[in-house]
Amino acid sequence: MSKRRFGLALSLVLAAGTVLGACGSDKEDNKGSDKGSSSDGGNASEFSVGMVTDVGGIDDKSFNQSAWKGIQEFGEENSLKKGDKGFDYLQSQSDADYTTNLNALARRDFNLIFGVGFLMEDAIDTIAQQQKDTEFAIIDGVVEQPNVASVLFKEQEGAYLAGVAAALMTKSDKIGFVGGMEIPVIERFEVGFLAGVKAVKPEIKVDVQYTGAFDKAELGKAAANRMYSSGVDIIFHAAGGTGNGVFSEAKERKTADKDAYVWVIGVDSDQYDEGQVGDDNVTLTSMLKRVDNAVNDIAKLSQDGKFPGGETKVYGLHDEGVALADSRGAIPEDVLAEIEKYDKKISDGEIEVPGEK
Repeated sequence: MSKRRFGLALSLVLAAGTVLGACGSDKEDNKGSDKGSSSDGGNASEFSVGMVTDVGGIDDKSFNQSAWKGIQEFGEENSLKKGDKGFDYLQSQSDADYTTNLNALARRDFNLIFGVGFLMEDAIDTIAQQQKDTEFAIIDGVVEQPNVASVLFKEQEGAYLAGVAAALMTKSDKIGFVGGMEIPVIERFEVGFLAGVKAVKPEIKVDVQYTGAFDKAELGKAAANRMYSSGVDIIFHAAGGTGNGVFSEAKERKTADKDAYVWVIGVDSDQYDEGQVGDDNVTLTSMLKRVDNAVNDIAKLSQDGKFPGGETKVYGLHDEGVALADSRGAIPEDVLAEIEKYDKKISDGEIEVPGEK
């Protein structure tokens, strides 16, 4: 795969320590701080950005972590500090926290507040109407309010490449997909993955299982156990923290039998480290969803007075909104060359990947 795609993963790995080390939140209600005017293109010292996680948490090695990485990078680029008048996040323990956390950040006078995840649509819709002077952005959802930017991704395009990789690398011709909740964004992962597999080996039937949760590693582990036991040798997960259980099952099998041919394709962030088993690794590759790029982009637009309120921005393979991570040698060069062919065809518009069932 070209350095343009696979080189993206290296920065994610280098940033992992920073992300994990930055956990924590300041829930203090600071009503007295002065908001910078993002609509006037305020300078860095006048601009602040906050984020509310979904239930997967800030260190989910996936979606939330990638979003927080983008905010941290924006903060570093603009000499902002963590906390009020800079950048910060609040973590949601359940969906009941969404509205409370969004409102708390708005009352602390953050100029721009991100809500991470489709499940936050109603909460952002409600708070955006109450806090009309605050700009909000929702990741993976659409909220039609003038002070809300909606951010979507063409997950199906990156998942298609993951499917191509799985189909080219499987030995058993049995492949699995573990999803979190059956919602449109996860279904885009599934549909794209199935299309990629079919493009290479139409005869392969993919075992698809949904766990119904993004924060239940035990459910991911149970699903992976059933799949690997049935002969599946590669599983692509799109399940957030639940996917950690898929890695756990694969690593247990690799520990028990060093020659076991079991692989996991990670999601959202580069999950190479998650697959480490001694000197071995069970991560075949990861489908990168560059939430960090999108978050950084929206923050810059807001800071420059160009906030796309009321609009929906979609990031795909062409603009590096999605990609495959460097396989670190797990995928042979000849297979990478084949994947790159599909990559180019999608980017050039020769292949249109379906996004709905």
